[in-house]
Amino acid sequence: MEPTGSRRGPLDGGWWPRSTDPVAELPGLVLAIDHLRGPVRQLILNAQGWDSHPRRLGVAGRVIRPGYFASQPATLLTAICDGGGRVDLLVIPPDTPRRIAETAMFIAAAADNVLPAQDILLAASTADPSATDRLPEDVWETDGSRSHLVAATPDRAAGRAHVVLEHAQTRRSSDVSN
Repeated sequence: MEPTGSRRGPLDGGWWPRSTDPVAELPGLVLAIDHLRGPVRQLILNAQGWDSHPRRLGVAGRVIRPGYFASQPATLLTAICDGGGRVDLLVIPPDTPRRIAETAMFIAAAADNVLPAQDILLAASTADPSATDRLPEDVWETDGSRSHLVAATPDRAAGRAHVVLEHAQTRRSSDVSN
């Protein structure tokens, strides 16, 4: 994810939570977004994608107020940051097979992606698996440092959201300098 908020496609990246428990999953995501875009003040989520709907979440000494809406696509999370910045992320259901989730994250983070969140999982499920066999670092090494696909293989120990967002930041910063 590019720290300034300028993006070329409909999404800023992807997020693959481990569960549908917002109390367990959302604080880590908020901290990752805080790091890149500034403090998150509100989250907009689909009403049916979560086990519960807490009205307040404590994160880093402040209270975030998630809003749950039936009109929000199930595969889209929107974070509103201080200063009015907006972050739109593909939300990949926790039970999604790894190959599909990884492919979906690649698509969502691609600078040339034109697909809305609700179409990416279908595209990822029908994608050629050999097209995503390489890690982003492998692509980076073989494409002259101008990779169009950026996301990280999910790392359960480090936290999936954080890894995806940081790899996207690295690519976009490099795109500017090349």
